[in-house]
Amino acid sequence: PLSSPPPTPSRRGFLSFGVAAASSSAALFGGPSQARAGTPPTKEELDRIKTGSASINYLLSHWDAETTTCRENGGECKRDAEPVRRYMGLRSTTDPLFQIDKVFAKAKYMDLDPDVLERYYEATDEWNTAVNMSNSMAFISQFGEYNPGGGASEVLKYLEESKKQVILAKKSLDTIMEVLGLEPAT
Repeated sequence: PLSSPPPTPSRRGFLSFGVAAASSSAALFGGPSQARAGTPPTKEELDRIKTGSASINYLLSHWDAETTTCRENGGECKRDAEPVRRYMGLRSTTDPLFQIDKVFAKAKYMDLDPDVLERYYEATDEWNTAVNMSNSMAFISQFGEYNPGGGASEVLKYLEESKKQVILAKKSLDTIMEVLGLEPAT
């Protein structure tokens, strides 16, 4: 009898085998994230939340001064939304709230009262939404003058919308701090 030739290796078969082998070895030996999994936030990470909260309080208390840039020697002043994005941790890796959602995710490894976990997760979702919206409104305000029908009033309109979102983000951050038992920074 005639036998059929051996199957020709294909990229699909090779990739399927590679993925299966990698998942099996990760399951048996623990993947790279295994070493990091299950660790609660460090004191330094929790301090970032407190510092970020104090920074947002400062921004809201000094909103007009922080969001206004004047030219030297008495030149014209313009509203500027860039500080909003910086205070919210969206501009630099050194900002206290930069990628703070990763710290929030580690809180599930803390010894927290199960009765408050739902409040915590709602607050983190609300935080993420408010940060994204404040970022969007701040970004749009930077181009308000250049849009058809735009001008200083359009910049101010979107800057005020951004402020509303910062207030919502602060409220969520206050809830997060309360659940985590963090006292405001002094």
